[in-house]
Amino acid sequence: MTTRRVENMAGGEGHVIIKEILDEKALNGKCGLYAEVTLEHGCSLGYHEHHNESETYYILSGEGEYNDNGNLCPVKAGDVTFTPDGCGHGLRNTGLEDLVFMALIIFD
Repeated sequence: MTTRRVENMAGGEGHVIIKEILDEKALNGKCGLYAEVTLEHGCSLGYHEHHNESETYYILSGEGEYNDNGNLCPVKAGDVTFTPDGCGHGLRNTGLEDLVFMALIIFD
């Protein structure tokens, strides 16, 4: 497992902590990412689009505001989001605790 910290990811505020569950070899060319992602208080993952892939988030803990193609909605533990090919999304931690979620990118 590899953990990395990315500053201002996709134009977001602060940083994102990404703990990759599977490496590129294990993903076997079928997925772009399978990781636990943490947004600390005041941090966000900027709005970005997906092309030739989809991305799913499963919220493990914390609270946030999810940007689904410009539609903002609250998310919390147990929620699932899905961004299909050609669409975009972003996520902001709106709580005081870490917002932790699983991220899965599947190639189309």
